[in-house]
Amino acid sequence: MKKLEEYVRSIPDFPEEGIIFRDVTSVLQDADGLQLSIDSMQELIGDIDFDVVIGPESRGFIFGVPIAYNMKKAFIPVRKKGKLPCETIEQEYDLEYGSAVIEMHKDAIKPGQKVVIVDDLIATGGTIEAIIKLVETLGGEVVKIVFLMELAGLEGRKKLAGYDVASAIVYEGK
Repeated sequence: MKKLEEYVRSIPDFPEEGIIFRDVTSVLQDADGLQLSIDSMQELIGDIDFDVVIGPESRGFIFGVPIAYNMKKAFIPVRKKGKLPCETIEQEYDLEYGSAVIEMHKDAIKPGQKVVIVDDLIATGGTIEAIIKLVETLGGEVVKIVFLMELAGLEGRKKLAGYDVASAIVYEGK
């Protein structure tokens, strides 16, 4: 079996010159790559004590659900504003050009629950920082944050200082 990094397609100068786009779809469309990515991320969680897995729309769903299933935990989706049907709490966060709002159901996290956040990529860290705020507002505790890929040059870990963060693949650039 190939190394996990070998399943990631790198596209130079996309979306702009000087950027190397790391394409997660090439991992997903290969059965071995998909299995290796989920197994690798799950290994990063290890045997820590936790109650639920949270993943942001949409690639956090792709990786978070099988990990939650394998570890016999519940999965909680975080979605873009207006997509959840029940009472929600929301958090605004900054994007490269503007801002966005994410939501989760108000009853999704019980006070004292321990949470693992799973997503495909950490770039600037803004989305996960917003999810942490949602979890903590509801009385939950983030005990681990796991990514498939990390773009270390964008320094997203700085926004997540004080949290246990792990990435299966780390790219030094942007």
